[in-house]
Amino acid sequence: MMIVLGSDHGGLDLKVAVQEYLGERGLETEDLGTGQSVSVDYPDFAEKVALAVSRGEAESGILICGTGIGMSITANKFPGVRAALVTDEYMAQMAREHNNANILVMGGRVLSADKARRLVQVWLDTAYEGGRHQQRLDKIARIEQELRNGSL
Repeated sequence: MMIVLGSDHGGLDLKVAVQEYLGERGLETEDLGTGQSVSVDYPDFAEKVALAVSRGEAESGILICGTGIGMSITANKFPGVRAALVTDEYMAQMAREHNNANILVMGGRVLSADKARRLVQVWLDTAYEGGRHQQRLDKIARIEQELRNGSL
């Protein structure tokens, strides 16, 4: 499983901690930036991660900015991306179980490294339930398609 990661300066430290955790789990990762603590624009890194997931170049992604809000707004503009901003274990579980979120979004100024690792663990270890939830994801996909076609 390839997981792409991205952050702005506000999420850099937390991204490093999450990437270390993923490495401990033996998961393949690719860091799409930033690697610097100087101020950068979060949409640039959300775009890189969301594009990789949208194109199928990565199975999933993790995005981290100061609060996670900007990253989640940007990532969800991409077809097929279901980016979920999570702050607790229940949200991480539901993001995967009910929404099959393929990008996990967190806030570097909101969460501790330990908490973030726990959220990543829950998200990775939770299976998508399918069933009634699939019809909802199908509706989201239909909306995306209609927007692309200009019929909505």
